[in-house]
Amino acid sequence: MLEHGPRAVMLSFGDPGPFTGRVRAAGAMLIIQVTDAEEARQAVDLGADVIVAQGTESGGHGARRGRSTLPFVPVVVDLAGPVPVLAAGGIADGRGVAAALALGAAGALIGTRFQATAEALADPSATEAIVRGSGQDTERSRVLDIARGSRWPAQYTARTLGHPYLDRWRGREAELAADPGARQRYRDDVADGSVPPLPVWAGEGADLITDVPPAAGLVAALAAQAADALERAGRHRAHEGR
Repeated sequence: MLEHGPRAVMLSFGDPGPFTGRVRAAGAMLIIQVTDAEEARQAVDLGADVIVAQGTESGGHGARRGRSTLPFVPVVVDLAGPVPVLAAGGIADGRGVAAALALGAAGALIGTRFQATAEALADPSATEAIVRGSGQDTERSRVLDIARGSRWPAQYTARTLGHPYLDRWRGREAELAADPGARQRYRDDVADGSVPPLPVWAGEGADLITDVPPAAGLVAALAAQAADALERAGRHRAHEGR
């Protein structure tokens, strides 16, 4: 990957130590995503240029025993000192961006919202499911990783929209892992279209996603919404000070 000369590299979910020297030697900015305070301290010690504080509301993989975005981000901001921190997890509109800034973050890393954009490479059925879905429909689990034979470490579960295998195997992860026939049935169900080809990774902000705009338009809308939210908060504070 470094042979392609990226401007930045983001590392997540595991020990970034063995890779940081190579990233720096390639002249790329080092971004490290963290899911708890210990990982945040390690990112600071490794000299990350940017730290992403990921709360458990996020779609896709995250800490099984992590922290919610709202209380976690300021903890990482305080630990990081001058290092910029981006907030991640459950942010899907400009109000969320404004909240991240109010918590001391330099910005936000937004995932699920950008899955539902015109340029996203997500399967159209996944995009449609996100637009139709809500945060209440999401669940954090290891079931789909086990069924797919995906070797994610147990401490990082995945938040997805509902899925037949979640209902079938919820709370029976050890039994599923010990049953090769069940994993073969999953592959068969994918092959015949009974279940989606991939889990639909989605965060708790899914309720706020109701359309599929171009990405550039979405960025402009997020910025305008954030500015409006911050202005309203400023007016409220000024009114209280009178």
